Amino acid sequence: MDIPDGLRSMLEGELGPTKQKAARLVVDLASTAGASEFVCVEHAHVSGVSVLTGGHGLRRFLSDLAGDPEGRVAIPTTLNSAGCDHERMEEMGIDHPDFLEQQFEIVHAYSELGIDAILSCTPYDRGIDAGDGIGSWAESNAVCFSNSYTSLITNRESGLSALATALTGWAPYWGLHVVENRVPNILVSVECEMSDATDWSVLGDWIGKQVRPDWNLPWGPMPRIIGLPWASFEMRKALSAAAANYGCPMLWADGLTADAPAVDGYQGELTFTEADLVERYRELAPRGQVDLVVIGCPQASVGEARATAAAVRVRMELGEAIPNQRLWVFMSGHNHDLIAADGTLDVLEEAGALVLRDTCPEVTPYNRSRYNHLLTNSLKAEHYLTSGLNRMPTSVAPLEQCVAHAFDPTLVEGPSPVLRAEGAKSMASAKSHRGGKHESAGRGIPSQSEWSITGKALVTDVPITYLGYVNRDTGTIEEPGHPLNGTAIEGTVLIYPKGSGSTVAPFVLMGLIYTGKGPAAIVNRDVCPLTLPAASLLGLPYAHSFDSDPTLEVNTGDQVELTLAGGNANLRVVARVSED
Repeated sequence: MDIPDGLRSMLEGELGPTKQKAARLVVDLASTAGASEFVCVEHAHVSGVSVLTGGHGLRRFLSDLAGDPEGRVAIPTTLNSAGCDHERMEEMGIDHPDFLEQQFEIVHAYSELGIDAILSCTPYDRGIDAGDGIGSWAESNAVCFSNSYTSLITNRESGLSALATALTGWAPYWGLHVVENRVPNILVSVECEMSDATDWSVLGDWIGKQVRPDWNLPWGPMPRIIGLPWASFEMRKALSAAAANYGCPMLWADGLTADAPAVDGYQGELTFTEADLVERYRELAPRGQVDLVVIGCPQASVGEARATAAAVRVRMELGEAIPNQRLWVFMSGHNHDLIAADGTLDVLEEAGALVLRDTCPEVTPYNRSRYNHLLTNSLKAEHYLTSGLNRMPTSVAPLEQCVAHAFDPTLVEGPSPVLRAEGAKSMASAKSHRGGKHESAGRGIPSQSEWSITGKALVTDVPITYLGYVNRDTGTIEEPGHPLNGTAIEGTVLIYPKGSGSTVAPFVLMGLIYTGKGPAAIVNRDVCPLTLPAASLLGLPYAHSFDSDPTLEVNTGDQVELTLAGGNANLRVVARVSED
């Protein structure tokens, strides 16, 4: 591996401990990815800001970086959404001990590193485009939007890998940086009208739900979509944000993006029909009283705010008003200033809406004495709000219907729905019980030289979503339908393909490692920038790239021995668990 002189000097500690840690992580990521060279990066966007998402893992890590005068970013870097609008705390009613103080602590720590605290999950919605350059972005919706519709190319980074690149200015040259890897692997035919932005959100989420574990998707699902009509900015944003729920880093849509490269075949071919759209709306429709309507996930564009205001104005002209601020619109500070200048903000607030800046629906802790059933126009919001982040029943409807519910609490009456694990659709798995001997060779990471671990394996061939679906206090997987739902990862040799979902995943894993609730070691089948950073920075034994698929060859409960020497990892089954 050819390490540039500037990166090597950081690796050797010549520019202080913070940049040394960052350089070590960049080199570990390069090794894991099989990258032989590094690339200069033009812009970084760091995630992991809200107290709700980053938790104690984030706060402890940032405190470890404090006090290093040389520990400042080397390239322009922006920051993701925070967990609240600090000027509207009373209206939000956040019931979380010391939330504002902890949130200020996190934002201040990032600012001390030289990061621009724009507190936005839509950096692409404020004119940031580095020409034909490479970015390092760690907000999943922004990654998918940027790669799909702009000329800035970025891998799907974790909050930690983006921060490491921001501090060093370097990233491994791998993944989507390489032209040959930017090819579609799923073909989706759309055979229905797509007239509302929420239709596009439903489509993105639907595509992710069809992905099978036996499909070979090394960089995540990357669909080519045919049959879509013209699309507004809001439609394109809704599609890429929802597709990113399931790890999609980019997509092609005929007539809306650059032409998709030709491929010999696809891992899967899907057809999205009117019946599919109607069925998803039926499943997502509110059942029981709606307590709060939330718009702006990802944060609302100016166009989305204006569309909301237009729907609001119609009802205001009939003499109606929104009771009890039942409509919350989430925006970046940049867009909030724009709608304040053009009068849109006045319309929304006069109607009784609460317009929030610097935060978004999924990273806000809701006061459960007030709100127990949310309605939104975003499948991204629904995906995370129903997860362990807030564990709130969340329904979905087009924007105008959402506004109607905000004005009229009686549109759906009855008790708020309750989230239940029963009846959740099982995630597709190709695992079957394996017997006999098994031993395979893999690789470690450069920052780890030698270790030996013996313990019980916990194995799945379905990706693990740390943020929202792994309990940050107990380490228990809490995702209905997942093969390991209800199982604690503490002390296990944890074997899975890769992480999925939010790019804040490493901070959840770090928090579990700090408190002793994490695994004893991790084995990933695929390159995983959502898992490796926590293992690298905290020294958790980590191995990958085995010559046979460990997610299929090892059973949960098998006694395994995992060793590392000279950069080479070895996984051996010592004793098989009996088949039930």
